[in-house]
Order: sequence, then C-alpha cells, then structure tokens
Amino acid sequence: MSNDAATTATPPAVDGPPQEPAAHGIGASLPQADARAKTEGTFPYASDLWAEGLLWAAVLRSPHAHARIVSVDASAALEMPGVRAVVTQQDIPGDGAYGKRIADRPVFATDVVRHHGEAIAAVAADHPDTARLAAAAIAVEYEPLEPVTDPEQAFAAEPLHPDGNLIRHIPLQYGDPEAVGEVIVEGLYRIGRQDPAPIGAEAGLAVPRPDGGVELYVASTDPHGDRDLAAACLGLEQDRVKIVVTGVPGATGDREDPGFQLPLGLLALKTGCPVKLTATREESFLGHAHRHPTLLRYRHHADAEGRLVKVEAQLLLDAGAYADSSSESLAAAVAFACGPYVVPHAFVEGWAVRTNNPPSGHVRGEGAMQVCAAYEAQMDKLAAKLGLEPHEVRLRNVLATGDILPTGQTVTCPAPVAELLRAVRDYPLPPLPRDTPEDGWLLPGGIEGAGEPGAVRRGVGYALGMVHMLGAEGTDEVSTATVKVQDGVATVICAAVETGQGFATLARQIVQETLGIEDVRVAPVDTDQPPAGPAAHGRHTWVSGGAVERAAKMVRTQLLQPLAHKFGMSTELLQIADGKITSYDGVLSTTVTEAMDGKELWATAQCRPHPTEPLDESGQGDAFVGLAFCAVRAVVDVDIEIGSVRVVEMAVAQDVGRVLNPAQLTARIEAGVTQGVGAALTENLRTARGLLRHPDFTGYALPTSLDAPDIHIVKLVEERDVVAPFGAKPASAVPVVTSPAAIASAVRAATGRPVNRLPIRPQAAVATPNA
Repeated sequence: MSNDAATTATPPAVDGPPQEPAAHGIGASLPQADARAKTEGTFPYASDLWAEGLLWAAVLRSPHAHARIVSVDASAALEMPGVRAVVTQQDIPGDGAYGKRIADRPVFATDVVRHHGEAIAAVAADHPDTARLAAAAIAVEYEPLEPVTDPEQAFAAEPLHPDGNLIRHIPLQYGDPEAVGEVIVEGLYRIGRQDPAPIGAEAGLAVPRPDGGVELYVASTDPHGDRDLAAACLGLEQDRVKIVVTGVPGATGDREDPGFQLPLGLLALKTGCPVKLTATREESFLGHAHRHPTLLRYRHHADAEGRLVKVEAQLLLDAGAYADSSSESLAAAVAFACGPYVVPHAFVEGWAVRTNNPPSGHVRGEGAMQVCAAYEAQMDKLAAKLGLEPHEVRLRNVLATGDILPTGQTVTCPAPVAELLRAVRDYPLPPLPRDTPEDGWLLPGGIEGAGEPGAVRRGVGYALGMVHMLGAEGTDEVSTATVKVQDGVATVICAAVETGQGFATLARQIVQETLGIEDVRVAPVDTDQPPAGPAAHGRHTWVSGGAVERAAKMVRTQLLQPLAHKFGMSTELLQIADGKITSYDGVLSTTVTEAMDGKELWATAQCRPHPTEPLDESGQGDAFVGLAFCAVRAVVDVDIEIGSVRVVEMAVAQDVGRVLNPAQLTARIEAGVTQGVGAALTENLRTARGLLRHPDFTGYALPTSLDAPDIHIVKLVEERDVVAPFGAKPASAVPVVTSPAAIASAVRAATGRPVNRLPIRPQAAVATPNA
C-alpha cells in the first residue's frame, strides 16, 4: 500500500478564516467555520472517503439476543468471487476484548452471543454488495438460550458473562437512617431506552501502513482512547496505530463505537488493502450504545412546611450485555438522585447489571436525566399532598453555593438554583389558543389528528436539573494545545474533536482575543498530536479551551517581550486589540504583523483541573470538578380523550458561568431542549425478548421541526466559576436532563395522572373530563 493512498484518504482541514471579520474574540457570535461546507454538502464525512485499491467491509450480526454458538462456517463466503477475507475472533491477535473501564466485550462473539446484533464475523470484498452477500452466506449454527431481559431478574439469573451480572453497586449513606418526615410520598418510575440517533450512520476507512500498522479514518470523539483500545485488540504497539478524525456529524454520546472500527483495522491488516465500512441504519441501531433504561423507586420525607427531611431511593440501570460506561452513569445517578435540593438525610442504593438487552453507554446527561424525571415527580407529589404550588415546594428546598451534596461534597461553584426557578416562574405564560377551526393545527396531533378542542387541557410543569462537568471519580482530566503564529496566520493544534459543540469556533475566538490575530485556523485532529481526551461533559470548553488560552498567552508574551524591553516597560503595560499593539501611555503603537517581523512564534501548554476522588463504600467523596444547573417550565396541551400531547412552550433559565458565543450557546440550549422533548414523548428503542423492534427511523420516532416547541431562554446567569477557564460551564447536557421532567410535570398538571414512565405513553395522558 503506497503512501499516496493514505494521502488520498486524509480529510481536508474543516476550519479556516472567520466568515465575518467584524465579529471576533470571546463574547462574539462568531459563526462556525464548517457551517457553509455542511450546508453545501462538501463537508468531509467518513462515508465520503476513498483510497486506491479500496475494499468494502460488511459485518455478520447475531439474530438472537442470547445463544450458544455451535459452529461458524465461512467456506461459502470465501468461495464467492470478489471476497478477499473473512475474520472472526480467532483472527484477533491481541487481547481480544475491549471496554471503557472493564475490558469485557469481545470484538466478535465466539462461544456465546449476549445481545441482538452482536458481531460474529466480518468480510472484505471488492464491492459493498458482494461483502454483504458474503456476510449473509456465513453459516452459523446457534443454540438459542433463554434471554435475561428484566434487570431485576439479573440478580438471581445464571451469569451471562464470566465477570457476573452485577457491574457495580453503590450504597450511598448520608445522615441518620432513622430520620422520618411528617409527610411521605412514594413512587415507582421507569425510563426508556433513548438512542443517540446520529443523522449520519457510522462509517470508517482503515489503511494499512508499511510498518505493519494501520491508520483508521473514523468519526471518533476520543481518538487517543480509541487508538489505545485498537492497539491492544489488534496486538500492535500504540505508535503503529493512528486515528485520523474525519468530520463528525454531531454527537450526543459515543459517536463512534469501537465495534465498528476494530473489524476494519483487522481486515486492512489481513488483506493489505484499505477497507471501508458504511453502516446501514439498522446496523447503527444494533451496534452502538444507548441510554440506560432505568427502574427507580423513591420515598421522600418532608416536614409540614414542605422542607425535605430524607430521601430514600433504589436505582437499577440496565447496562445491556456489557459494562461500557455503566459505572460512570451509575455514579452520576446515585450522586444526583436527590436533585439540586438540600437533603439532610439520604440513603440511595444503585446497581448496574448486565442483561441480554442492547448495550447501554454514554448518552448526553447519562444517569442524571433518569433520576431527574423521578425526583421531580416526587416533588410534584409532595406539593399536591401539602397543597402547595409546585414551584413553591421547590423554592423551599433549593441548593445554593456552600450547601453539601449527599455524597458529602461541598458545592463550591456558583449554584443560583433559586434565581433560575424564579426566572421561569415569572416569565409570562403563552396565550390560550382560540377554539376555532383555523387553529386546528395547534391541537395535539395536528390538523389531521383525531383530537377535539373540547377535550384539550393545558398543563404547566416545572423541573430543576443538574449535571457534573468533566470526568468524575478520579478521572485525570488533561488536554494539550499548541498555538503557532506565522505570516499573520495563527494555527491551533489540539486533539479536541469538534462534535458540533463549537470547540473549533471557541479556539479561534480565544486566539483572536489573546493575540489580536483575525485569521485563526484549527488543524485537523489525529493521534500524532498530544491527547486532549474525549468530547464529553463540556470537557473541551474547559480543559482544551484552557490549554489553548495558556498556549496563546505564552505566544503573546513572546510577542510583547521584545517591545517591552525596547521601551523599558513590562508586558502588562501593553495591550493587543484589533490587530494593534499599544502601550498604556500611547507611546507605543504598532501592528501585530509589524511586531512579528516575519518570525514564527509557537508555544505548547496543558490544562489540568483539580483532581477528584472515587466514591467510597458509602457513596461519599469529592467526585466532581464542578456542577451546572438549569430550570425549565413546560407548557403542554393534552387531549385527555386520546392521550396526545403537544408541547406548547419551554421556558429555560440556565447557569452558564459566562457566555462565550451567544449564538452558539443559544443553539446548544435549544438543541438540548429538543432532545429532551424526544425523550419525554417519542424516543423509545423498543425490544421484545431482547430483540430490537423496528431499528429504523420509522419505528424510532425523533422529534421533527413540527414537534419542536417555542423555546424561550428567559435567563442566563453569568456567575463565573473561578476555577474554570473563562468561568464558563457546559451548556447542552443540563437542558436534556431537565426538559423531560418538566414535560412530565406539565402533563401531570393537565391530566391529574401520575405519569411515572418516560417516554409518556398515550394511555398515561388520558384522564376524565373533569381532571
């Protein structure tokens, strides 16, 4: 394989000069540099890549949720014209298993199939149709086994994995177990299986290297993590595996599951040719991880004034067949099980267990979203029992800076929860629709629906949510960035992947603000660069943005020191703005270009936030770097005869620390709310005995533009977190966490029904006309 092929496969840079020269720096609504390319269809996604001598891959997947593999016969596939290779687990030279913290998942199933769609073998052929036909021709003899699909049954079931069925158990204990409140409310809640549902299905290209290694061109959100994992599974040293990040078509979780990458690398090594795979929509649903379905039992104790005394909860997360990120998700669920409220006594038990259901993993707001829906339902029940307004019982209990979480960690970051709640409470309610045929489209179900105006009831609901920032429980958060300046152009080199969260735009703004250089470019990402970590929990705004800022400041010092020395002043007395360098007294005035005088300046810097610690055997510990909060008021119209729901309006107030890019921030919040609408009303990846039903966008209903409500961002609280670069907080996860709970609260208000399941089923929204 020549180097020319690898060059052909390399995606072009997706970042470049600003589109609007007048707007730059922190606080400006700088447009994303890739917006035009995405609009025109020229953005380089992995499915667009090509290389000379390309072969196509297809993966054979199990039709069973649980089965013993008796035999695998690939002879018929290998005899087909155009087929170049078939690989199974027997061809894996390395460790043969992978995972986030626990390496428990084989690249290909060997003795036992543990979930529907698990990979059995992969084929490389000279045409995609040939590859798929060859995969289908592989004869596999299965002995079907009874699947374990109820996570409650997993405790007593036979072990589904050599590591057993229990992945993690956290028994959080805080306060006095004998404490009892005057008022007690209980509830049982179920949260469904939400899919990340990327618009672009997984794709990738593997190119063998002359040194016996391989290059993987994939839409990875954690390139160095994926490289290390691939090297271990393929039996290669890390420096012989290179990940090149292609354009990522948005990510709300683990964008590129390693289960798609590893067969590609293995086939490329075996054939000596570049190999490409483009997943079908069904394969995408079968292959990647989903939000954890969760069963939650709650008991809230309060005094006669509505102030919380004790919260008791049991949380059961269905991890599916393998561990993935279930340990982290469980930690977030347990830690935030009481919500952004002051709780003197808390006793929460959480479990994550293996089943034969589809694998669960990292999806935006994991763990926190599930418990938010449950604890907010409990707050509604408490308000009803005490005869209080839902917002009033919340205000009497809200968390503030200096309070202590049930994990024993003190909230040291800004926590303006009461201010957020008051902002959405006081925002004017939308007018009621007129009862006229012209406004029929406003009915739940739309103009062609079965709804009648007389059966429609309006409900208003509230929810408060919280998420943690960065990794947790001792995760070493670090990112490295390099800033180079030459010939009036600044280049940022950082392995932080742009997943749609706006990091590439933010990096440009930081350099513009610090160096006064308008033309800033962000280099494509690969693993030849130092690690920056995964794109999750707002990491890159904080950690990678902090590294870019430090590197830019170092370059600024290199630029200003000669001038300061020449004029006998310190660099602190010089400022850069709009491409000009001036002194405080006006004696010095020159341009950045003139000061550079043809030189190349560069600097590399790291950012590493303060460390955290794992939760101990009682669920105690300083496990989180920081927290972000959100309040949402939902207004819904419900047809109480047929159970259809229309979300009329979502009012959002959010704790953002500092607004870095107003337009980008607005887009992130609106997108998070819309994803929350899907989780509340339509998105549920259904299974029958572990088998996915309708793994496509016909059976899995995403909210469309017609389903998106009016979203009003009524307040952004800019109280800067002093330990965060720029003082900013992550923006998109917390509205995803909070919105489903607010919608469920509004449906409860409209119908009088308990609404204890997400997504909300029509039968749960049907009520008597007098409700």
